[in-house]
Amino acid sequence: MQGRSLRVTLYTGAAALVLLLGALLWYSHVFGAPGTDTATQAVVITPDERMDDIAATLQYRGLVRNEWAFRLAYLRAAAGHGIRPGGYEISPSMDAWTVATTLTRSPYLSWVVIPPGLRSEQIADLLADTLSWTNVERAEWMAIATGTPGYGEGTYYPDTYLIPSDQPPAQVAERLHGRFAEIYQPYADEAAQENVKWASVLTVASLIEREAAGPDMKLISGVIWNRLRKNMALQIDATLQYIKGNEANGWWPVVLSKDKYLDSPFNTYQHAGLPPNPIATPSLAAVDAALNPEITKCLYYLHDNNGQIHCSPNYAGQLSNVNKYLK
Repeated sequence: MQGRSLRVTLYTGAAALVLLLGALLWYSHVFGAPGTDTATQAVVITPDERMDDIAATLQYRGLVRNEWAFRLAYLRAAAGHGIRPGGYEISPSMDAWTVATTLTRSPYLSWVVIPPGLRSEQIADLLADTLSWTNVERAEWMAIATGTPGYGEGTYYPDTYLIPSDQPPAQVAERLHGRFAEIYQPYADEAAQENVKWASVLTVASLIEREAAGPDMKLISGVIWNRLRKNMALQIDATLQYIKGNEANGWWPVVLSKDKYLDSPFNTYQHAGLPPNPIATPSLAAVDAALNPEITKCLYYLHDNNGQIHCSPNYAGQLSNVNKYLK
């Protein structure tokens, strides 16, 4: 009986060992590193990419052995949070747990979306938040935006960028400005052909960007150019917002009647002509509108409470529109 019991114990132990080895082999096959190459590959995740697609891409590129195993590892590593869009460095020598942990960290390439209509301070805030800049790095950006010839307000192309998180502010500014120069060169050439100063086009475009919805841009452009030809004060509220804007009260605060008397060269109620420079980064549509204004006799315009624009060739018509649409 003792011999039989010993044999049973040996068989049971052997079976357990086989099961353990099998489990380890299965675990390694599913969760283990798919290779030995330690060279990293860039994995770029877009803002709208789904987890299923990310997992499938990682398996297709040989960076994980199994899609569902990676998803399980990430679910545990990230406590259910989604992957932050951006670029990550992953190698085939990483197991699923290491890949999952890597994707819980800040990406070394960050997506930065710069919409049109922002002023330099807003772009600085956006970059600082996304790239985790220090106050010193943000100040460096602002020094370039306010003190470097050609790099001032309105000269950073609104677009989506993939930027290294450790890229210095000066290089980021150069990149955004270079994109601006590349995209807008045909428009600058068009301005030269029409004998219009490119700086004036940009400034008008920035006013349009802050004042108009898409369908209204060319009409507002026509009104602005009409007033400039007559040497009339533009009387654009967005310039008052630009003067008043600050971090505490917001960069585009509500305009009050008393703001029309603010002492600033940007006050288009007090000074005829264009402000000294753009007040925001214009979109392509705004630049196109500045170069191709709608032919109109209007010198005044307003938006009603539904956002509909109404214009008039004289002040009496403007007062009538105010009484009709804003009271």
